[in-house]
Amino acid sequence: MIVQPKIRGFICTTAHPAGCARHIEQQINFVKKHAPLKGCKNVLVIGASTGYGLASRIAATWGAQAKTIGVMFEKPAIDKRTASAGWYNTAAFEKAAEKDGFYAKSINGDAFSNEIKQQVIDIIKRDWPERVDLVIYSLASPKRLHPSDGTIYNSELKPIGDAYTNKTIDVMNGTVSMVTLQPASHQDIANTVQVMGGEDWEMWMDALGDAGVLANNVQTVAYSYIGPELTYPVYKNGTIGRAKEHLEQTAKALTLKLKPLHGKAVVSVNKAVVTQASAAIPVVPLYISLLFKIMKDKNIHEGCIEQIWRLFHDYLCAEQPKPLDDAGRIRLDDLEMRDDVQAEISRNWDKLDSSNILELSDLAGYREEFHHLFGFSFPLIDYNADIDVSVPILSIED
Repeated sequence: MIVQPKIRGFICTTAHPAGCARHIEQQINFVKKHAPLKGCKNVLVIGASTGYGLASRIAATWGAQAKTIGVMFEKPAIDKRTASAGWYNTAAFEKAAEKDGFYAKSINGDAFSNEIKQQVIDIIKRDWPERVDLVIYSLASPKRLHPSDGTIYNSELKPIGDAYTNKTIDVMNGTVSMVTLQPASHQDIANTVQVMGGEDWEMWMDALGDAGVLANNVQTVAYSYIGPELTYPVYKNGTIGRAKEHLEQTAKALTLKLKPLHGKAVVSVNKAVVTQASAAIPVVPLYISLLFKIMKDKNIHEGCIEQIWRLFHDYLCAEQPKPLDDAGRIRLDDLEMRDDVQAEISRNWDKLDSSNILELSDLAGYREEFHHLFGFSFPLIDYNADIDVSVPILSIED
């Protein structure tokens, strides 16, 4: 099958197996160039097939030489449909892990479900007598089927209080336009907290704790984002932000629960990057395009793997971790939020329009990273060549 990108809005409906493998290879090579890490030997990554979760699994494996279990919800190739990018990412990850002699198991299914939690617990009991010392929670889903009563909750990307109008962009054609988002209802807010808040994270940690598979000094980390005042109405002060507040409250509750194990839970606030989730949020892709240019010009740009390497090196596997912020959070967004970076964004934001977008922003870089998510736009890969899209995952357990 010849696989080309088919993009609809902020979604690419195809993925290229060789391109996804190249993306994995690049991230692995980045980690291999750095000194090995100590600690974090048995790592569970919930949401392990794309973005920050995938980078976490790579950093743990080739940085800390850890055993990993990854939970994902991805689709294999069927008939004339390619597999999802996360499927190909995991296949390439596991092939590389096996080649280098690392333990890696993957569970494909609904991470919100009790069944998947139990399946993970069974594997840990069978394979890891020393138990889990790090749990990464990196789920990004637009909806959640609650395991208790079967209710389906859908998240909403909306402001709270008043309607919000600002610039946004059609990334593929470069058109800058105005978008107005109507305010969320109380139900919208509650639903978004159910999907993107901390309840499922706590349910995972409770299940693992009750099963006795958490090690002493266990750490658990959930990923979040705050962003600049520019995006507050659609993010920090919107429905997503309300869910992230719940995530931070959950971290405090989990730290108390983990006290008998001398464990801790923390939220890591990461920088803005191109992911399937961030591409769906109005205004944010335009902000990211502008941010990329400024950070690249200042030589401080980071993608997912660079961010997560820093997380492991400076915090999770460090003998003397760097200090948390006043709210007890890890701040990997420190470079993004530098005063000089944000001041330049503020100066350029009002100037941005369709005529100068390529001059003032790194839209080309955004597009390239978006294509990379699905295995496209990598040099030396022949995207006109016929390729087998039915790629197995070596050690999947589903």
